[in-house]
Amino acid sequence: MKKRTDPKGPSQRQSRVAELVRHALAEVLARGDIQDPVLSSHVITVPEVRMSPDLRLATAYIMPLGGHDERPVIEALDRNRKALRHEVARRVDLKFAPDLRFRRDETFDEATRIDALLRSERVQRDIGGADGETTEDPS
Repeated sequence: MKKRTDPKGPSQRQSRVAELVRHALAEVLARGDIQDPVLSSHVITVPEVRMSPDLRLATAYIMPLGGHDERPVIEALDRNRKALRHEVARRVDLKFAPDLRFRRDETFDEATRIDALLRSERVQRDIGGADGETTEDPS
C-alpha cells in the first residue's frame, strides 16, 4: 500500500498539477509520440501521478493493460524519461518541467487482495449471520 509522507495529503495545487501531468503523460503514451518498441507494443494506463510539494518531481504510477510486462515497460519509460519530460513540459505550463519517476501501480493488487478477503469462507460465514444463512438472493 502506498504511503504519503504528508499526513494532510497533497495541496490543491499539487493535486491539480498532478492531474495535468497525468493527462499529458497518458496522451503522449496513447498517441505513440515516443518511439520505443516496448512502449509502442503496450497500452499503458496512468491511474495516478503524485507531485512533490515544490512541484519539481512527479511520481507516475503506471500499469500496462492486462498487467503483463511491467518491468520492461517501466524500464522503457525510464530510458525515455528525458523525452517524456520534454513532451509533458510542452503540454503543461509550469515554471519548471518536473522530473519524472515511474512506479508500478499497486492499487490493482490491493483491490484483488481485498476482494479475495471478502470472498473468503471466514468472512462469508460472518456475513451470513449467527445461524449460517447467507444474505444472497435465491432467484
